[in-house]
Amino acid sequence: MRKLILLIFLYLPSIIKPQFDVGAVKLGTFNPSATDAGFIIGYEGGWHIDDNFLFGWSADWFHRNYVDRKLVAQYNDFFGPIQSELNELRARTNLHSIPLMITVNANQLIAPRTRAFFTGSAGMEVLLIFYRNYQNPQDDEFKGAFDFSWRLGGGIAYELGRRSDAFVELTYHNSKPSYEYEVRDNSSGKTRIFERSFDMSGIMMRVGFRFFF
Repeated sequence: MRKLILLIFLYLPSIIKPQFDVGAVKLGTFNPSATDAGFIIGYEGGWHIDDNFLFGWSADWFHRNYVDRKLVAQYNDFFGPIQSELNELRARTNLHSIPLMITVNANQLIAPRTRAFFTGSAGMEVLLIFYRNYQNPQDDEFKGAFDFSWRLGGGIAYELGRRSDAFVELTYHNSKPSYEYEVRDNSSGKTRIFERSFDMSGIMMRVGFRFFF
């Protein structure tokens, strides 16, 4: 029985392997709620099931260095606004967002060499966060955060050649990773557990090139 399962496992990729392999590079802007808008780059790989359906995976990278205004307000409320300038330094954040997702893409010919498409994705949002130590705000601390994420969007693709497309897409991305940490103010003796929540939901506008191998 185990041999049969092993044989099925080994031959399954060749059984379900679709007609073409597909790769796409995407560049554009992303405007999540947690940070200012910035540049995002991504790669999408997968399989061309037929002329109207793609299935695959995607990975993206988004980076921002910013002051977390929500965290500044929390510090000011709890420890007092007298240290507001120092609290801004304490709230400086270097954020790397790496969504890893399974994707589907359905498209329809709307004009010669032009297709409208709908895209949907689901997966995991990985945040790599470098934040300031409260007691020593010149020092960086590192934390990772994770959350389920999903996307919905659409766009227009134009056929450049037999195996290449150029496209523009507009996508809504949703996720909200978070983590908790404790802060102690040595001057007042106060201690509090803060929850840092990163609302990475927002709109992506990107252009890209898709290749069929």
